[in-house]
Amino acid sequence: MNVLVTGANGTVGTALRDHLESELDANFEPTWIDIEPHQEYETTMGDVTDYATVREAMVGQDAVVHLGMPDFLGGPGSRSLAWSEGFAASCQAIGNVLEAAANEGLETAVYASSNHAVGMYEVQNAPEIYGSDFDLDIDHTAPLRPDSRYGVVKVFGEAMGQLAADAHGVNGYAIRIGSVRDPEYDHPYGDAERGVDRGEFERESEAYEEQVARQKCMWQSRRDLAREVARCLERGAEVARAAADDERGEFDVFYGRSASDRSWLDLDHAREVIGYDPADDATAWQGPPE
Repeated sequence: MNVLVTGANGTVGTALRDHLESELDANFEPTWIDIEPHQEYETTMGDVTDYATVREAMVGQDAVVHLGMPDFLGGPGSRSLAWSEGFAASCQAIGNVLEAAANEGLETAVYASSNHAVGMYEVQNAPEIYGSDFDLDIDHTAPLRPDSRYGVVKVFGEAMGQLAADAHGVNGYAIRIGSVRDPEYDHPYGDAERGVDRGEFERESEAYEEQVARQKCMWQSRRDLAREVARCLERGAEVARAAADDERGEFDVFYGRSASDRSWLDLDHAREVIGYDPADDATAWQGPPE
């Protein structure tokens, strides 16, 4: 399977570099593209906001995993409604990737969406929502409630994926990722420990405990993220093999997290459709690694 991965040098991209090949049953021939080089990994240089660059990279691919996103939207904590250069560039990148995928006849496009596409459920119920007895279940049919322009871009990407499936036969899968972190913070205590390392608060503080409670709901280990992407790629290939040439593609949305006994983000749909079974359990952790 020839797979183009955009945004290959980011936190999610390096998780795929580290774990995706071992999670795929098919032979894996990746092309890793990013706007900047990486010190450790081989990278094809390219800007996904430039269509010609994306179109050239798409030649000979079977699937694409789109992670690349310009980093000047104001972040998930911003409630601004204003148009911005970052918003436009992010939408342009999504359009470029899906247009090139359709023109090259790719089987599958996997899109890194986010929990922030439905993030307002969390915003309006935090911190109580992080407790094990809070009763809320958000599945793939729940009304979209983005919490920021960042979340709105993720919603845009999902809508474009649906259009690519319906109009061009590209099987599309959006993963609403919870919290994937760099290797040193790849555990449910990661955000809390990072806050301590940055001097934002101390261990055993209320702020520390809230970060732990949240991550026990949201954390997706790096290998679990790669496992879910692998299941999406395999699903797309399977659907493509079974489909007639004139059939529209399949599009679906799944939540991305490791196992947890307290998260409001549904995993049943991902288990049923793509067979995603997390290897890691957030609530099993009793403290940070020593």
